[in-house]
Amino acid sequence: MRDICWAPSITFRSKFRAERTIRRRARGKRLRGEVRLRPPGAPHPPYPVEEIAAAWERERPGTPVSSIGIVTPIWQLAKLLGDDRRRVLAGAGMDPATLDLLSVLRRSGAPYTLTTRELSRRSLVTAGAISQRLTRAEREGLVTRRPGEGRPRTVLVELTPAGHEKVEATVGQVLHREAELIDGLTPAQQKQLAGLLRILLQDTQRKLGDDRISQVGEG
Repeated sequence: MRDICWAPSITFRSKFRAERTIRRRARGKRLRGEVRLRPPGAPHPPYPVEEIAAAWERERPGTPVSSIGIVTPIWQLAKLLGDDRRRVLAGAGMDPATLDLLSVLRRSGAPYTLTTRELSRRSLVTAGAISQRLTRAEREGLVTRRPGEGRPRTVLVELTPAGHEKVEATVGQVLHREAELIDGLTPAQQKQLAGLLRILLQDTQRKLGDDRISQVGEG
């Protein structure tokens, strides 16, 4: 990740804007949207999470505050990453529920067909919610529904060629974007963090009795 501090980098669309930018920089002002790199050796900016933990430790001695350094960044990252993914999906003309549906079918492998019951189980949503998603996706030509052979009460859902193309393109955009967002970590750090998060997630699910997961990168 880039630290926001110094070092200019911007493209000018006109001589006027370039001159205005030079004047603003001469006065020490920062441009809107400008990313500046922190010079080598410059101190890191304050980390609010540590300040919060230190304040509670000062005000309530003896209160366990170690969770603040873990839970608070997770909440913040969830908000940032969730908002960014929604922007990517909006640009791709896809909503999260439809992506979840198509992703479950795509990951099932050829012939990309599942029963509505299995879709509901894998998506961890109710049968009614799956029915609504299917109606919308079928209307857009992304899936088809048909009775199961020899099991008339079973409904099979199949990914159409258009649905396959749509989910391939969208998943590619989402995963490439999120790879960019975590490239501030080395491959070794990413692997270590993934392992620690797996331990934390599974332990938390066990304690809460809740194993809900969904979306593209569910693991």
